[in-house]
Amino acid sequence: MHAHTPLVLHFYTPPLFITTMSMLYFTPLTVLLLLAVTTTVNSCLPSELAALNAFKSSLREPNTGVFNSWTGTECCHNWFGVSCDENTRRVADINLRAGTLYTTFEKAHRPGYMIGQISPEICKLTQLSSIIITDWNGISGEIPHCISSLSFLRIIDLAGNRISGTLPYDIGKLRHLSRLSLADNVITGGIPRSLTNITSLTHLDLRNNRISGSIPLGCGKLQNLARALLSGNQLHGPIPSSISKIYRLSDLDLSNNQLSGSIPESLGLMSVLGTLKLDTNKLSGIIPKSLLSSGISDLNLSHNMLEGNIPDGFGGRSYFTSLDFSYNNLKGPLPKSISSASYIGYLDLSHNHLCGPIPKVLDNLDASSFEYNACLCGKPLKACKVN
Repeated sequence: MHAHTPLVLHFYTPPLFITTMSMLYFTPLTVLLLLAVTTTVNSCLPSELAALNAFKSSLREPNTGVFNSWTGTECCHNWFGVSCDENTRRVADINLRAGTLYTTFEKAHRPGYMIGQISPEICKLTQLSSIIITDWNGISGEIPHCISSLSFLRIIDLAGNRISGTLPYDIGKLRHLSRLSLADNVITGGIPRSLTNITSLTHLDLRNNRISGSIPLGCGKLQNLARALLSGNQLHGPIPSSISKIYRLSDLDLSNNQLSGSIPESLGLMSVLGTLKLDTNKLSGIIPKSLLSSGISDLNLSHNMLEGNIPDGFGGRSYFTSLDFSYNNLKGPLPKSISSASYIGYLDLSHNHLCGPIPKVLDNLDASSFEYNACLCGKPLKACKVN
């Protein structure tokens, strides 16, 4: 008998399979692809990189080195003040606030100062949601008018510079804009009518410019506006009564302008209006009674040409942290109802033609609140004469 030879089975494994299994994640092609993906995550589109570099080259900031990080092609990664959309990797925000840089760059002793202009190339960043370039003191030139084409913009804040020229006439195209702050510049011209089309606007700050013309009659369409700060300009004409249709308005400051005509009674019927500053204008007529029993707590009508008596309209809803009627042509006695006000923290009735006794509830106030009137008397002024 022959001995049985063990049966041995040989399986053939192709070399290609071995190579593929062992090099699946390490082939040169795979490594290159991974590097490409990693680079793409942080790199800019060439057009947006060029736009940012043009923006940078039109400005100069010698103190804090804010632009020192703006090198290479990875603008979405470690470029100070630049952020991108996580999904599209498109530039979404430019945020360069001078004040915040004092601590960021540990140079608090050196003031933020940037010169140059905002390049129109910024308009090539078509997905921008916010442009915040504030308090640099030296940035001049005009607001690029092409900014109205950036349909995704929600915030424009260029306050605290030396920007001149006019507001873009077609700024009303920015239907998603919620904040427009251009305070403390040297902007001229009028408020464009198209601005009243931005119904998403919640914050409008144009203080301390050289803006002229009248307040647009259609401002009542700005239904979401909470703050309207237009003081320190050269606005003239009447206060439109349509302002009272802005039912969310809590802060209205039209002081230091050249506004004329009477104060609309309807301003006192606004449900959430807490601050109303109309001082230093050319307003005439009488003080609307509605203002004294509304929700307004900070009311300043000083330095105008208001006349007549102070209305007898105070009551339980009258709560004033500050009430200023000084430097007008008011006459007559103080209304008896002023004693029924819930609270009056600061009161200034000086420089009018008021006459008669000061109610006892007010005798704790400073004498300067009542000085330079016709014949007011009683504490804190001289005692009234007894006939």
